[in-house]
Amino acid sequence: MNSVSPWKSTTHPNAHGDAGMRHPHLDADKALVFNIQHYSLHDGPGIRTIVFLKGCPLRCRWCCNPESQEFGPEISYSPSKCIGKAACSWCTRICPQAMDFRDDSEPSKDATGNVIPADAAILRHDGVNALSADAVTRLANHCPAKAMTLEGKAMTVKEVLDVVQRDEVFFDRSGGGLTVSGGEPLTHRTYLRSLLAGAHERGITTAIETCGYASYAALHDAAEHLDSILFDVKSMDTVAHRQWTDFGNERILDNLRQLCRDFPDMPKLIRTPIIPGFNDSRKAVSDIIDFLHELGGTAVGIRYQPLPYHRFGAGKYAALGRPYPMGNVKLDMDLFAQIREDVLTTDLAAPALLKDEE
Repeated sequence: MNSVSPWKSTTHPNAHGDAGMRHPHLDADKALVFNIQHYSLHDGPGIRTIVFLKGCPLRCRWCCNPESQEFGPEISYSPSKCIGKAACSWCTRICPQAMDFRDDSEPSKDATGNVIPADAAILRHDGVNALSADAVTRLANHCPAKAMTLEGKAMTVKEVLDVVQRDEVFFDRSGGGLTVSGGEPLTHRTYLRSLLAGAHERGITTAIETCGYASYAALHDAAEHLDSILFDVKSMDTVAHRQWTDFGNERILDNLRQLCRDFPDMPKLIRTPIIPGFNDSRKAVSDIIDFLHELGGTAVGIRYQPLPYHRFGAGKYAALGRPYPMGNVKLDMDLFAQIREDVLTTDLAAPALLKDEE
């Protein structure tokens, strides 16, 4: 057995999404969905249902959804929920190559103060990475204490849309609809196109959240079935962009240029997460605003929103057996307030920023 499963990679050979990245053992009409979030108010117009697809070519250090990055299924593990070897050893019987047990004299505590039993199971994530998708699923789903969470469930387009359509009454009343996020949804080119087209057939409006790093063909395919798009522009500095995400920004900026040219009437919310040490300066944001004006600004449907860095995803890294890349850094909120005020002086300020001012 290989030490690393075939879908685990930091820089995927098909990261541009030219044909759409697939889990190697997944049926052609399925994608891995790691969450479906209902009643969202911040990811497109009205009340949204967000479908999160697994897999992303970028490795943003601040990513708040690390379970979205890999293209295959993973397991998040909370040892404080384990009931211990004395009460249960089910996991070691199912998958001994990925499981072991603590042999501590006393219970311990995790980073948030939750008690970990002295004989709690130990999940070896390197062992999980070597398992087949079926074995990962079986291991996660058979934990009686629910200490393990499967990150990535294979779902067809119809299965996803059936779930989304249950929220139709909220869409009708609010002008909301389906938002597809990730990971990077454009890496699932064919599946995404079918999902968006299927939503339109059911009378559901559509949006995607994208980092923009994909082939333009994949973006164009999606745009033909989109009512709006949320597009990240993280930095105009390609060197810094590569240092903080593993890729430069040239493809992203070029994709946005072409999108504005080909779909000038589509509403485009351009967003920038303001990250300490990366792009936390008024100059960095000013450069982005200048670029957006060069593209045509509001004449091509552009609105702009800076977003403050947060640590909401930090605990997920520990559950996946990874260190949190950002450490304990914090955003200077006085600086962010200045950045926000700078944006409000332009004609590009997103409605969400204007509402914050009221």
